[in-house]
Order: sequence, then C-alpha cells, then structure tokens
Amino acid sequence: MLNKRFVTILLTILLTLSVMPAYAQDFSFQSKAVLLMDTGSRQILYESNANERLYPASVTKIMTMLLAMEALNEGKVKLEDMIPISEKAASLGGSQIFLSPGDRIPFQDLMIGIGVGSANDGSVAMAEFISGSVESFVELMNEKAAELGMVNTNFVNPHGLHDENHYTTAYDISLMSLELMRYPKIHEWLTIWMNEEFLKDKIKKSEGVYLSNANRLVRYYDGADGLKTGFTNEAGNCVSATAKRGDTRFLAVVLGAPGRPALFDEARELLDWGFANYRSVSIVKRGDILGAVRVDKGKQEAVNLVAAQDLSLLLKKGAKDDVTQEVIIPKRAHAPLNVRDEVGSLVVTSPEGEELGRVALVPAEEVPRGNFITYFRRFAEFWLKFGR
Repeated sequence: MLNKRFVTILLTILLTLSVMPAYAQDFSFQSKAVLLMDTGSRQILYESNANERLYPASVTKIMTMLLAMEALNEGKVKLEDMIPISEKAASLGGSQIFLSPGDRIPFQDLMIGIGVGSANDGSVAMAEFISGSVESFVELMNEKAAELGMVNTNFVNPHGLHDENHYTTAYDISLMSLELMRYPKIHEWLTIWMNEEFLKDKIKKSEGVYLSNANRLVRYYDGADGLKTGFTNEAGNCVSATAKRGDTRFLAVVLGAPGRPALFDEARELLDWGFANYRSVSIVKRGDILGAVRVDKGKQEAVNLVAAQDLSLLLKKGAKDDVTQEVIIPKRAHAPLNVRDEVGSLVVTSPEGEELGRVALVPAEEVPRGNFITYFRRFAEFWLKFGR
C-alpha cells in the first residue's frame, strides 16, 4: 500500500444522515451580539453582529483559563502546584474569592475560583504564576488570540474589568471557547454549582468562601456544562454557553444583554433551536490513527498518521444521504517531522462531490532526522534479511 504514489481509501458510509446548510431563522433578541455554533463542524447556524467589537467583561477569563490549561498540558505547572497570592492580586475589586496576600492556593482550586467564582484576584494570581507578571501574561493572551484567528480582539488584562482598549467579538469568543473545551477537566470544574466552604482551611479566611456559579444554565439546562458569564456596566450581561446531548454539542455566545433574564433566555433559545433542528455525527476523533507513511532519512522508517482534530458533520434531522470519506496520504515524507506537520488529509464529500469536511493528518510522534548510526544499522539489518 505504501509503494503507491498516493494511498486512497474510499469508505462509503450508509448513514441516516443529511448534510444541510443552516437555514434562516428569525429571533427577536435584545442583546448586542449573538452566535450559535455547532462545535463539531464549527458551522455557524445563526449570528447577529458576531464580528462587532464589544466589551467581554469576565468572559475574558476563558482566555486566562485556556493559557493555564495549556501550561498544565505542557507540564509547566501541575494540579497540585501552590500558587502564591500577591498584594496586587489581593487588591483587585469586582468579583473575587477574597484572597489575602501570602495565601497559597492549589492550581486546581484557583481554576475553579476563576471559572465558577469569576475571581479577579485569582486571575491576576494565575497570570503572575504562569508568566511572572500580568503584563507578560497579557502578551501571551494576545499572541494566543492571533494564533486562533481572533482578528477583532485586544486584551489588556486577564480578568475583564473595563478598559476601552479591551475588546473582542462574539465570533472571536467562540474560537477561544472551542480551544478551552478541548480539556475535559474544564467541564468538570465549570459545572460546580455551589460550595459553601470553598477553600476552607486553605486560606487565611479559614472558614472559606461561599462559591456560587453565575451560569444558571449548568443547573437548569439539559446538557449544559460551561463555560463563562460576565458583567460590567459597559459590557452588559455576557455569556459563552455550551451544552451537549449525545454526540451533539452547541455553543451559544451572547454579548450585551440588558439583564440576566434576557441573557439566559436568549442563550437557551439559541440552544433549543439548535437541538430541535440539527444533530452532529462524529466522523473522526483527534488522535485517531488513519494510516501510516514512510519517512525518508528519518530515525524511524515509518510513522502513523493521526487526525489533527475532531471532525463531525452537522446534519439536518430526518433526512438521509450517503457520505464518502477519502484518506489521502503521500508515498513518502521527509524527516524531520513534527507532530504539527500536515502530511495527509481526510476529506468527506457528498455523493455529488461537494466537500463537506476536511481534517489534517499529522504524525503521531516526532520523527527526527537519522544519523550515520541509524543508517548503518538499517543497512546491516537489510543485508541480514537478504542473507536469509
């Protein structure tokens, strides 16, 4: 199979599926901007003013938590790391978990405080712990925003307290929300509803603090498991809310709602409409092995190729169709290979040949360039086998 110029595997999947474009829907929303996205396909089902620059308030903390989770995933921090609370962190106003200078909080508890308690003090402490200073952390926030394609975003702090130069959009919020949702721990933490003795005996305020989740949806909406609310006078009421039922997950972003009832009513209306009309079917999961490729001049002769990300199709409920998957892998790749290098692709098409989805195939592991010893050993093994 690997001796052909291209490896092409055609798999016809007979599913009770229908790949349909989103259709127009009339809503009477009061908020400044709204968006509904199917997270599997990243298809936007509905949006109004989704690219208008607005103030995000504490929805900002999605980026703060994302950078913290990336640091955790990369081994730069650990769940049990004790994070010190500085004078600067403890002095923050607005929503907080009443930390005192000199307190030391486990990473996991601080993440819960940031996500559930919307802790401004915790956000500054996390920023200082990860980057050494708030200023350096904000640079990371904007670098990550640029990497994600958040072209209408500028952060000036890790918590979302008002600043005229601190802004984003409903669409940009959806991009950072998608990244944060890659980490299962986030959904575990952000569905905590209440803890009357949070941080008891862990901070100077020994009786702990009363922790209550501002996101009503995680308590009262079927399948809701995140993410973050926010409010300032300038931003109004905001939320990035996600819910999952079966294999279908939607993300609703609402910015600038005139009050909390309107905020949750509009998020709920968007999610209800999505679940009523569409379902998502998983095609491939991030990390699934879909083939292998020979590697020229590599430390190893071949490497498995895996899906770089999840791929799902958004399907209109009730219709049927056939879907074809095509896995395309070149005959050879050249070392060195990084785990982010796109080597092949999986393409999903309709019977009419319309492309419905595509995902990059990347090496399952890094393949460095081989050295003289590598080539000599390989040459010797070849001749030993030949001699048999």
